[in-house]
Amino acid sequence: MDPVTLGFVLYLFLIMGVGIYTARLTRSMKDFALGGNRLGPWVIAFSERASGESAWLILGLPGAALMAGLLELWTVVGCVSGIIFSWFIIAKRLRLATEEYDALTLPELFAKRFQDDQGGMRILASLIITFFFTFYVAAQFSGAGKVLNVTFGITQMQGMLLGAVIIVFYTLLGGFLAVAWTDLIQGIIMIGTLVILPLVAFIEINALPTTSFEINTAKLFGGQTGMAAFAAAIGGLSWGLGYMGQPHLVTRYMAIDKPENIRISRRIAIAWAVPAFFGSLFIGLTGYFLLNSGTMLFEGRVLQSVAALADPEKLMPIMAQNLLHPWIAGIFISGAIAAMMSTADSQLLVTTTVLTEDLIANYFAGLKKRFDLLLIGRMLTIVIGLIAFYLAWRSEDLVFEMVSYAWGGLGASFGPALLLTLWWKKVSKVGVITGMVSGTLFTVIDLFGDWVTARFSAFVIAFLAVVIVSYLKPDER
Repeated sequence: MDPVTLGFVLYLFLIMGVGIYTARLTRSMKDFALGGNRLGPWVIAFSERASGESAWLILGLPGAALMAGLLELWTVVGCVSGIIFSWFIIAKRLRLATEEYDALTLPELFAKRFQDDQGGMRILASLIITFFFTFYVAAQFSGAGKVLNVTFGITQMQGMLLGAVIIVFYTLLGGFLAVAWTDLIQGIIMIGTLVILPLVAFIEINALPTTSFEINTAKLFGGQTGMAAFAAAIGGLSWGLGYMGQPHLVTRYMAIDKPENIRISRRIAIAWAVPAFFGSLFIGLTGYFLLNSGTMLFEGRVLQSVAALADPEKLMPIMAQNLLHPWIAGIFISGAIAAMMSTADSQLLVTTTVLTEDLIANYFAGLKKRFDLLLIGRMLTIVIGLIAFYLAWRSEDLVFEMVSYAWGGLGASFGPALLLTLWWKKVSKVGVITGMVSGTLFTVIDLFGDWVTARFSAFVIAFLAVVIVSYLKPDER
């Protein structure tokens, strides 16, 4: 067995072992959904970061930087700013609200905060999460197929199937505890990949006799000028708006053991994010020079140019195999799989939790009486995993595109609603519902796609909708 394969197999055994061990600690829906609120700041911080940055950061962003160049710097700045904002503005207040309202999920928090006795708000939020997360998980399965195809030569379909089976298995066994502890391992591997690989690539480029690393600052706006350049920058920066509305990330704030530990987690998360995002960008930028230098091999042939790489999102595993010792390449390629697993498992967990806790437990009393909720949650994990796998199999979209769609939809649907719920006393139930509907609707329709990304326009519309409707339809005090 070659070192790459052996390293990957050992990694899989470690992850599966964590799932089996934490299954013994998962005895209730609170354990399954939030780990029983017994996880400390280090695990929560790494779990939040590993869950937040999926196949998109390891494959999608380097591929986009390879094709678009320095234009993706706006994406990096937007994401880092969004992470910092969310940890400072959302995290502690949400943890305190979770304790005050005894909530396990975001839909349950909204329902209890606004005394939604009829359940419309809870149902709406649950369906929005399920809709967008199914696409998001599908993107992770698609990314797994690409990495395993490059690494082991198996078909992309076989790679997707293997990744899906592993993720679904340890998620349904250990719930949040399995997800959080595997995220800690995966987050460490991911940061190693995103820091060391671009450094090695930079050294390799400077050792070449005919190539030197120079950044073309003219591509900062994608060659655009005027309003088009402004729209290009806003499109990248708008990624940052999504962080406060991602249920699988804000669940980490809800799950930490003590509100006071948010400060420690915040420092760890930001210290992880800055080098990780800039490292991802530099994988794409250095990959551009390496491909054009004719020093990269793939499937037994020399890649002479960027155009020779049919799928830019395969850049990272190709660079790892060409530049690193096989043992290290195996670990870092495991980092790519780690990125997908750490996000897909979190999204599977949140989806099944909201369906179980917010819908079945409240509106299907017959099922609740016949089956244990924990068992139902585990069964739904399999069902959602199968649907996501089917979407990944049938979709021709890039990982970057699928994640952009789901990220923008969730950010617009829940970001303004959650931000104003935590910080504005005059926010109303009808206003929050209108914001959720507006965020979803204008992501799906994308009225301004020719001018500015839906990640930005849908968020702004949803924010205005919450504010205006809250003034027009205030809650009875």
